[in-house]
Amino acid sequence: MEEFKDAILPEELLDHLKLSDQKSSETEPKHAQNPKNTESGSTPSSAKDPTTADECFHDCHDSFEAKEPMLDDEGNLQSDENSSRKQTELDEEYLLELEKDMPEEEKQRRRKESTTLKEKGNDQFKKGDYGEAEDSYTKALQICPACFQKDRAVLFSNRAAAKMKQDKTEAALSDCSKAVELDPNYIRALLRRAELYEKTEKLDEALEDYKAVLEKDPSVHQAREACMRLPRQIEERNEKLKKEMLGKLKDLGNLVLRPFGLSTENFQIKQDSSTGSYSINFVQNPNNNR
Repeated sequence: MEEFKDAILPEELLDHLKLSDQKSSETEPKHAQNPKNTESGSTPSSAKDPTTADECFHDCHDSFEAKEPMLDDEGNLQSDENSSRKQTELDEEYLLELEKDMPEEEKQRRRKESTTLKEKGNDQFKKGDYGEAEDSYTKALQICPACFQKDRAVLFSNRAAAKMKQDKTEAALSDCSKAVELDPNYIRALLRRAELYEKTEKLDEALEDYKAVLEKDPSVHQAREACMRLPRQIEERNEKLKKEMLGKLKDLGNLVLRPFGLSTENFQIKQDSSTGSYSINFVQNPNNNR
């Protein structure tokens, strides 16, 4: 009986086995826990429910579906300032690179198809169906090869006109700029962009575009009239902004000077009529000088 003096009791042995089994299961590699039969193509033992993987994939697919409209915008700028459909917004040089190996027959076929869509858009525009016209111009841009730059400039300009009718001002501005980029001599696109700049009170930019139009065609009455009118409007706007700024500076000055018993009335600002510059003079008792 002496040799069994230190033997472990059955209950303690059972507990020890349970603890060992638990530790081994925690440290065992995942591939050992879930062996895969490569020959039969069976799934891991942990994925007994065949719907589990499908449900995860379905949820992921749904999330992509929910985001898809963000890439398929109809030209109306959203909070992230995205413009129209992805394909038409690709860089023109990149499009040219993609099309460099395209057969000439295919290019001509696409050009013809885009022209048909453009004419369809023109008819829709005349009927007042501006949203449908915008769609037609967008589809035409997706088809028209980038090598036909003037064709694409016309499509961008026409789509800008359709967007203008729908009050999509910023998106229309973007399309006009694209048209001018493709064809710098495109007077109609320049005029449309100038109108949009003026509508959004970007008078300086509008004046630049009207001047550019006159340089290309001095007979455009709209541009000549704008070049006579806008400088005065710009000057009036600048004076208004200057007064507003001086008013804010005066309020700030009074706030700083008040603890010292002073105000901005103690400082007289005079403008030199010949140079337009300003000088500031300190007046001890401004009320006595009135």
